[in-house]
Amino acid sequence: MTNVLVVNAGSSSLKLALLDDTDEVVDATTIERWSGGDRTDDIKAFVDGLPGVDAVGHRIVHGGADLTTPVLLDQDVRDRIAGLTELAPLHQPRGVAGIDAVGTVLPGVPAVACFDTAFHHDLPAAARTYALPREWNERWSLRRYGFHGLSHAHVARRVGQLAGPDRRIVSCHLGSGASLTAIAGDRSVDTTMGFTPLAGLVMATRSGDVDPGLVLWLLHHSGVSADELSDVLEHRSGLAGLTGGSGDLRDVVADEAARPALAVYLHRLRREIAAMAAAMNGLDVLVFTGGVGEHQPAVRAGAAAGLAFLGVAIDTDAAVAGDTEITAQGAAVRTFVVTAREDVEIARQVRSLSPEGALGP
Repeated sequence: MTNVLVVNAGSSSLKLALLDDTDEVVDATTIERWSGGDRTDDIKAFVDGLPGVDAVGHRIVHGGADLTTPVLLDQDVRDRIAGLTELAPLHQPRGVAGIDAVGTVLPGVPAVACFDTAFHHDLPAAARTYALPREWNERWSLRRYGFHGLSHAHVARRVGQLAGPDRRIVSCHLGSGASLTAIAGDRSVDTTMGFTPLAGLVMATRSGDVDPGLVLWLLHHSGVSADELSDVLEHRSGLAGLTGGSGDLRDVVADEAARPALAVYLHRLRREIAAMAAAMNGLDVLVFTGGVGEHQPAVRAGAAAGLAFLGVAIDTDAAVAGDTEITAQGAAVRTFVVTAREDVEIARQVRSLSPEGALGP
């Protein structure tokens, strides 16, 4: 039996969940306003109430060019993860803080780092390569890394159970952050996020794709500093920037005045779904996951409405509860809503290191 404690350190909270060997959640908690550092009392109180922890799995956003599989944590690996902070300045320090805090509470329990970038590490060269000087790409490991890989990996595995193997899948992870991945042969062959999580779709507060020439123009001609521009692109753009208010899709869908912003969001979503399908020479299964993908039927309907030429049509009256097929009768492409379960994928990856010896017998 392997009870895995899954640790997900967010921007302001720490999520902990214990999964048993059937992937059932034994217990879970979210520690709000978690500042990291030495704050371990709440973690210890939760862990002390658990029936036992055999291993720990940490969600880490960025693995860089070298950390491309789940890896047993030690001081060297921890420091290598911390060394990637410049590539994910918002997320990486929080992941390291989670490693340190839970390691203090459970010092004798093996811990594994699981990376959001790992699912995309073997993207085809044509999909991962930026058209920059080759020496730059090689010197600084410039490439499309992709993110949300733990969620997309779970979608790939779940679609294999729901629709059978060897499907061409476009996985739409839609939340405050959002990305699409083209999955063929159970591997990522293209994805919308790139060197950083800023690329691709319009998100709650992130811009998604912006002409780099526009960014350079702002830096050279507007008086905007690099630090201010970084803050705007990350925190004051996307739906929040377009509406001048909330970036929450629930608010946007409910607000008549926000219709133009929703139209921009859906245009980019439809366009990128089609691009992902083109990367696979077709589409068999479309999946919506993440908080928006699971709970916003208007977004699903708005995306599908522009994809009939691909064979997509959905039953807008279908009741969604858990993993649900919403394909309209006669549609060539099957469409599903799949509950985001990064925790299940992390637990699976942790167990993949045993019984070969990494976690002991």
